[in-house]
Amino acid sequence: MSTTNTISAADVNNLRQLTGAGMMDCKKALQESNGDMEAAIDFLRKKGAKISANRADRDAKEGAIIAKVTSDNKLGVIIQLSCETDFVAKNEDFVAFTHKLVDLALANKAANVEALRALPMDGLTVADKLTEQVGKIGEKIDVVKYEIVTGENIVPYIHAGNRLSVLVSLNHPASEANFIAGKDVAMQIAALNPVALDKGDVDPTIIEREIAIGMDQARAEGKPEAMLEKIAQGKLGKFYKDSTLLNQEFVKDNSKTILQMLDGIEKGLTVVSFKRVSL
Repeated sequence: MSTTNTISAADVNNLRQLTGAGMMDCKKALQESNGDMEAAIDFLRKKGAKISANRADRDAKEGAIIAKVTSDNKLGVIIQLSCETDFVAKNEDFVAFTHKLVDLALANKAANVEALRALPMDGLTVADKLTEQVGKIGEKIDVVKYEIVTGENIVPYIHAGNRLSVLVSLNHPASEANFIAGKDVAMQIAALNPVALDKGDVDPTIIEREIAIGMDQARAEGKPEAMLEKIAQGKLGKFYKDSTLLNQEFVKDNSKTILQMLDGIEKGLTVVSFKRVSL
């Protein structure tokens, strides 16, 4: 063990390797803990907790969103790890840490964010590692979104910049052809943000709002009161076509809907569910 006066560069470097904290923070932690490595790690964690508490009211609107699936394509996870600045969000270590969280979640089939937080990670829990990251980076950092999808064939998509990710669950076993089709569907979900999978999956409150808007538009156009609901129902049909995934025109070939495109790849192939997470 080193004393306060003999903190070596090797000690500082060792603590940096263990925690990822900055050189001066590591040196101070070793000085405060009289060279005790474990105590220095605790010191840095407490520093992270203090920073986290001080920044509790800060907006953490930036971050990285990563989607991955297991090797058998049966399970997929999306994690959004938030931070305060775009500079941190693009940092290689921050993105790598997000990937590590997703890998851990997949390996342990974590059912929700609470289960993820409790998992062991480098000798700590994920919750403690998050606090450690706060101390290392100096920003409010947290897992703010956690989505898990299970099924016959899950296809992931991460949009450039890690600001948006999608998981698509298909009903047929994985193949090269349906993986490519699933990726196309995921990219369409990323771009067009459908509100639901199919007509029957749309929230009733959304349908009520669309009908009300359609009636108001028709009324403003001077249409007869008796015709308003019929006109609104017609507009609702266009809403379904534009806003429900299976009924949307496929962006790469607008002569087909998504449902028709998938069926053309493999008879009966369709999307069972999807998740989309974006900043």
